Amino acid sequence: MTSPSRPASPGPAADAVAVIGAGGIGVAWAVLFSAAGVRVRLYEANATVRSRAIAEVRSKLDELSGAGLLEEDAGEAISRVAVTDTLAEALDGAAFVQECVVEDVDVKLALFAEMDRLADPAAVLASSTSTIMASRFADGLPGRHRCVVVHPGNPPYILRIAEIVPAAFTSDETVAAASALMRRVGITPIVLHQEIEGFAFNRLQGALLREAYCLVRDGVVSPADLDTLVREGLGLRWSVIGPFTTSELNTRGGLRRHAEVLGPIYARIGIERAAENPWTPETVEHVATEIEARLPHAAWEENVRERDRAMIRLSSLLRGFTNPLAPAPAAAPAHDAAADGTERPATAPSGHRDRSAHDGGAEAKAPDVGRVSRVSSVRL
Repeated sequence: MTSPSRPASPGPAADAVAVIGAGGIGVAWAVLFSAAGVRVRLYEANATVRSRAIAEVRSKLDELSGAGLLEEDAGEAISRVAVTDTLAEALDGAAFVQECVVEDVDVKLALFAEMDRLADPAAVLASSTSTIMASRFADGLPGRHRCVVVHPGNPPYILRIAEIVPAAFTSDETVAAASALMRRVGITPIVLHQEIEGFAFNRLQGALLREAYCLVRDGVVSPADLDTLVREGLGLRWSVIGPFTTSELNTRGGLRRHAEVLGPIYARIGIERAAENPWTPETVEHVATEIEARLPHAAWEENVRERDRAMIRLSSLLRGFTNPLAPAPAAAPAHDAAADGTERPATAPSGHRDRSAHDGGAEAKAPDVGRVSRVSSVRL
């Protein structure tokens, strides 16, 4: 039933999302959605941050356009973004809500309760949280079935991946709707089979960081050289294939032989590190001092901009690149529209139009969002 706090509406619009929070990740989501042809209502409680949100979105869209990564003029994309003065305005009529506020469970508890009250009952409520499970902030809500974590790589308009992490109470329809929207805007959805703190992305990142801190603490390698080792070695290879495929191709005989030869060594390393906590103030200070001294700008925000510009340039160079080791894409359907008459999902920035080759034709297999029941209006 529609909340009594606002008049009844005909249901969420088929092409509108709400982004709640205009910090770095909120702005990045607004860039991604608007570049993919989706209307965005962006809300930020902090008036100062809110006042500069449009300029931030425009700046990033201009950079993407300059690198040839937009299908249209940046002005067309920015015209689809509106900043609202209230949360209710942002949520009104939105089919999908992406929350992007601070990593604080109490803040999210209060915000999701308010969003559940104000948003259309058919709208999906998603959180960008990096570590907090949905069961910790949505369990007591009347609409908890439509709450889910959608954790993106940062920035999502370059790292075209998002973890979809349902709680035990999240409906299958909500997961299908969130996955379909991600595919529409050029993001490959990775659906986790269960909730786990830190999800998969940050657990992998954390495992590498833990060993990295140990190696620096023990005097094995410097922080700068460690970064170089990953950037020029592991990172370069992982941009083409992941760790399992790396193991398959690094050893004649594949993964089985790799595990036979190196498995015992890695097991010993794991036991050696099991009881250690390398995140001591001294180790962190040592690493931070060296890394900060090597960055080009004194301001953190300027260094983030440099990172994003570098990633945009790299993405531009890789435009149209198809991974030769990726599975062949599924055959495209013979018709141009879904069975219910909706248009085929649009592609996002042009540098990623070959994304279906990277996920085995996920675009062709996207759930028919128009057919889901409890979130049937999310047909973005």
